[in-house]
Amino acid sequence: MRFLLVLVLLLAGCSPAAAEEEGLTVVTSSHPLEFVATAVAGDRAAVTNLVAPGADSHDADVSTRQLAALVDADVVVHLSTLQPAVDDVLASRPPEHLVDAARYADLEDDPHFWLDPTRLAQVGHDVAAELSAVDPAGAEDYRAGAARLDSRLGDLDARYRDALAGCAGAALVTSHEAFGYLAQRYGLRQLGIAGVDPSVEPSPARLRDVVRVVRENSVETIFFEASANPAVAELLAAELGVATAVLHPVERVEADQDYLSLMEENLRALSSGLDC
Repeated sequence: MRFLLVLVLLLAGCSPAAAEEEGLTVVTSSHPLEFVATAVAGDRAAVTNLVAPGADSHDADVSTRQLAALVDADVVVHLSTLQPAVDDVLASRPPEHLVDAARYADLEDDPHFWLDPTRLAQVGHDVAAELSAVDPAGAEDYRAGAARLDSRLGDLDARYRDALAGCAGAALVTSHEAFGYLAQRYGLRQLGIAGVDPSVEPSPARLRDVVRVVRENSVETIFFEASANPAVAELLAAELGVATAVLHPVERVEADQDYLSLMEENLRALSSGLDC
């Protein structure tokens, strides 16, 4: 990886005018950030996402071509510490115009800040500011794009608040704790079967806690992630006589999916699955 990075940096340094010839470029490192950058940039910039459709944002590596795109990008929109390979590139050659969404995420507990639409909307204004610094002639367009995005995400947030208004304090039992920002925003109490890290098997004590919460709170549904193995959640649900349903963390996104549609699916699942 280090040798590859050095090679890409050298090649990029040989053609400093390449990016200008191709127009304004933005590189993002997850689908939610791509969604934001595309909405803000509109037709004034080409947005490229380092994570291929269907790939996991956490484990994503970058190819030689993607490294070159990252190095040459006019603006980079990234969530630091989520992808070590991307962090290495940015540390070796810090971009002049970087939007680091980590300011909106508590990375020690949960990087999925985008599950709170209001936090994701704030990233849009940061993207508009960086794009405006690179392309002052487009500043008004970028601000307008960020405002439209803010409005769309505000509408989404309002639908969540209206639909979940009666759910304040309800227990949200999930396969792992990927939905902390969503729970915090809408007054739910998240309990993950596997905690924050889905690769760690739940301990007997953890399972006892989940069973107790389900029984004491009359929980009707245990939620698991679209891309995760549902075996433990389904086994536990069958034992307790409750239903299962899917929640999407919007990090492994297929080509025919997008942030807004997945968040709407999540809202329908929550509205029908929570006891409120």
